[in-house]
Amino acid sequence: MTNIHLLAWCALILGTSASAVFAHEGEEGHAHEPIAVKPAEMYQPTAMPDRIVLTWSGDPRTTQAVTWRTSVEVATGLAEIAEAEGGPNFPKQATQHKAITEALKTDLNTAHFHSVNFENLIPGTRYAYRVGDGVNWSEWFQFSTATEQPEPFSFIYFGDAQNNIRSMWSRVIREAYRDAPKAAFLLHAGDLINHADSDAEWGEWFGAGAWLNAMTPNVAIPGNHELAEGPNGTRRLTRHWRTSFAFPENGPRGLEETCFTFVYHNLRIIGLNSNELHQEQTVWLEKVLAENKSPWVICTFHHPIYATNKYRDNADLRALWKPLFDRYKVDLVLQGHDHAYGRTGFNVPGVNVPQSEFSTFGAAVEQAKQGADGKVKVGMVNVPTGVQNVDQQNGTVYVVSVSGPKMYDNARFPFMLRNGEDIQLYQIIHVDGDKLRYEARTAIGQLYDAFELRKQGKGVNNQLVEIPGEIPAVLRGAKP
Repeated sequence: MTNIHLLAWCALILGTSASAVFAHEGEEGHAHEPIAVKPAEMYQPTAMPDRIVLTWSGDPRTTQAVTWRTSVEVATGLAEIAEAEGGPNFPKQATQHKAITEALKTDLNTAHFHSVNFENLIPGTRYAYRVGDGVNWSEWFQFSTATEQPEPFSFIYFGDAQNNIRSMWSRVIREAYRDAPKAAFLLHAGDLINHADSDAEWGEWFGAGAWLNAMTPNVAIPGNHELAEGPNGTRRLTRHWRTSFAFPENGPRGLEETCFTFVYHNLRIIGLNSNELHQEQTVWLEKVLAENKSPWVICTFHHPIYATNKYRDNADLRALWKPLFDRYKVDLVLQGHDHAYGRTGFNVPGVNVPQSEFSTFGAAVEQAKQGADGKVKVGMVNVPTGVQNVDQQNGTVYVVSVSGPKMYDNARFPFMLRNGEDIQLYQIIHVDGDKLRYEARTAIGQLYDAFELRKQGKGVNNQLVEIPGEIPAVLRGAKP
């Protein structure tokens, strides 16, 4: 065969092959357009446990609650627990516990939710557990009980997740875990989801935390988006809340598992439900604070005492709760709702200062002068780093944060020592004896805001030490 004939033959073969390939790809039954998986399929419950989450309804030293979901064919849920060991033989020592099971009909399906509260645990001990029905079991997870005596620990605080949870919030909780893998618990200041009764959104929230929820206890209080439409135009707590979580029931009647308190080491956490029954909670809050023996106190609720947006003021809450925070020297208040970032020092407007004056309130702070005795006579000197001297009643730092992608404008009130817009954040709070360190970090782990509180004695304001962030303030129109 001549070279010319050989080239022609090769061209014929290649051309035929190429034509055949393209024709094959275009034939019916071989070309596939992407088809979106429907939420009803994606979040369909099965006999295999999912949405496994640790919470506390009792003492973190000796109890641990776990809740999970299955299809309704699983009539009885079971949990097994044993002290964890370095080897694979610990299941031989496991004890089995029968769950409390409750059916929940959602917009997508009907599922069974199962809950077990492990009791009489040993403080400071690592446990392994699994959940299932006797045949279909989860993997073995591990958790640790709190120690009998206080030790240094950290926890992670999140503002609103709410929107695009699977696509945009999952990276935040996972980056937070990368930063603080030994965190004792995760704290959520409301609006975990956007539509209260959307099973798909709850599926996204549980999917974002995934196995982390089964290893690290969650603490959460409801925001306004956890309220669904009730009868006669009223609002009610989503039915997902009490079936999905097991929180303490030591708050006022009618607010079970939405207003509560517990102690972890030397820290008292007080969760308030800012959606309703404010007067009843105020009476309860004062009793809790008056009887408190823990050196550190952190309160969390959804609607901010000091909003970052001038159209979102919560003056009624400020009038009710701020006097108690002042009187009992609450150290830190963690909030959400405003979809922006704002963090105060100790110098904040009093309950009688209308929000219309907030935009000028900080001017006196920046111009504060020291008297002959060296004390600041008006508020505190607003310095970027170092100790801030205080000479006034308030001793509480207030924080508003957001972890999801939904963003609002920030009014940039001068008494906010750090503001932020269009930035997803998580916060790591570390408690060590008489020091508390707070760090707000971006979704990619950059240090955005930080400070340290140092105890100065009972009934005395903390010392507040400002710590510089790694990046400038993220504000619309600001120069990078």
